[in-house]
Parts: sequence; C-alpha cells; structure tokens
Amino acid sequence: MISVIIPTYNRALFLERSIRSVAEQTRACGELIVVDDGSTDDTRLRVAGFAAQTDIPVLYIHQDNRGAAAARNTGIKAARGELLAFLDSDDRFVPEKLARQFKAMRDEPQYLVSHTRETWYRHGRILRQKKKHQPPHGEIFKACLQMCMVGMSTVMVRKELFDRYGMFDESLPCCEDYDFWLRVSAREKFLLLDRPLTLKDGGRRDQLSAIYRQGMDQYRIRSLARLLDRTPLDAWQYELALAELERKCEIYGNGCIKHGRLAAGRACLDLPLKYRRAAAAAGTRGTTSACACVHPDDDYK
Repeated sequence: MISVIIPTYNRALFLERSIRSVAEQTRACGELIVVDDGSTDDTRLRVAGFAAQTDIPVLYIHQDNRGAAAARNTGIKAARGELLAFLDSDDRFVPEKLARQFKAMRDEPQYLVSHTRETWYRHGRILRQKKKHQPPHGEIFKACLQMCMVGMSTVMVRKELFDRYGMFDESLPCCEDYDFWLRVSAREKFLLLDRPLTLKDGGRRDQLSAIYRQGMDQYRIRSLARLLDRTPLDAWQYELALAELERKCEIYGNGCIKHGRLAAGRACLDLPLKYRRAAAAAGTRGTTSACACVHPDDDYK
C-alpha cells in the first residue's frame, strides 16, 4: 500500500490542486494523509469537502504549528502503507507518478528510496534548471553535500528507511530535507526515475526557501557538523564532508563579519579546525588518513 503524506500550513488554495493531483493518479494510493501544521485558513473544510467526494481514505491531522519537519514526522508515524510518498502542498504529481515509481521500486527491491526529476514553474512559466540541479542516481552522497539534491515531492520510500535512519530533525526550521538525505546517502543508494513526474511551483514569499534565503547555510553547516560528529563515515566521506564544511563556513563566517556579527563569524570560521585536527590526530595514530582514501569520481556515477 502507498501512503501519500501532504504537510500544509495556510495553503488552502494550493492544497486543493495538490490533492486533486493525488486523486487523478493512474494507480490510486491506499491512503492520503494531510497534516495541517496549525493553519488558520479554511484548510480543514477544504480537506473535508474532498474526502466526501473520493473513494481514497483521507486522514486529516491538525497539530500546533511546529514546522515542516514535525508535520512530515506526524504523517510518517500515522501512515499504514509500506511505501510512503510525500507531496508539498503547493506541488503536484503528474498522473502516472505513483504507478511508475511503484513499479520501479517493485522491480528494484534493493532500493529503500527512489526519486524523480521535476518540472519547475515560477509565476506560471517553466523555469530552466541548471545542470547542478539535476538529481543524481546511485551513490549520491558527494552530490548531496553542497545542496539538497532530493526533492521532497519526488520521493517514494520504504517505511523501514525511517527505522534505520530516524526522522526529520524538528529543530531545523528549514533544510531538514538536506539534513535527512545527507544522513541517508552516506549509507544508501538512491534510485532515480529519469523523467519529470513532479510539478513544482516556486518564487513565492511564503516558501521556506524565500523566508530563509539569507541564512540557509547556517542550518546546512549545523547538519554537516552533526554528520561528522554522529554518522559513521569512511575516510573519503569524512574528507568530502569536512571540505564542504570548510567552504560553507568560510562563506557564511565572512558574511557575518562583513555585517558586524564578529563573534558569530569567528566562531563559524573556527568550527572546521576542530574536525581538521581530529582527522590529523587519527592519521598520527596510524589509522587511515582521510586524505589518503580518495575514490575516483567514476565510483559515484
């Protein structure tokens, strides 16, 4: 069974369009879970109206406003399906999305997670994606370090993935997807369906990418530091993660200093030194040096 999880907050008008895209799937989901993260608009009434008109079981959950990560976690805990698909409340599925992804995961049972390409819209017009935004296949850890390479509205996962790697970090107001997929990609391969099966709208002020545009890297820095602290990485992964931490800390730390936040900037610039010293100490103890274990890029294609 496929459970589709839609977290939402004050997006009643967009939500109707998203829900309709689920109802129009060529392979019906087993349940639709709408997690209302404290909306003050008429989201509840609109979901109730849809539920009365469809054969799809609809579960509506209302909770106090706690953020996207908490809303997704609530949906995961409530889901009864073995396969979970996520849809942001301002995005849409193309009609064959669930059918194609279900078949791909049935045919490739070794994968715990699959994702697809997206078609991006901004103000109603298709936005051409840069090469760096193209989602990768297979071992994607290296690609995931710079930015989030897995669109939440594109994924279908086996529920056991969350038993292995935990849930989305509710302390992060944004970049919770970057944080989670980085943890997962250190151990799992990702199955890419190389076609745009999700339609994504952007360019609005209410989106997290716009709200946190100026300070988003501070949360990615936090995620990288915790990755180095808590996730078992091989020497090559550790070096890649540390190099990305150094790059982000230099940009963000210097930006803080430029805007008069001297203490925060210096702390950020000093942060990678802790991990660089740890890597050096590991080398002097006779363990494999992080710099000595470099995989060729072909391993990650």
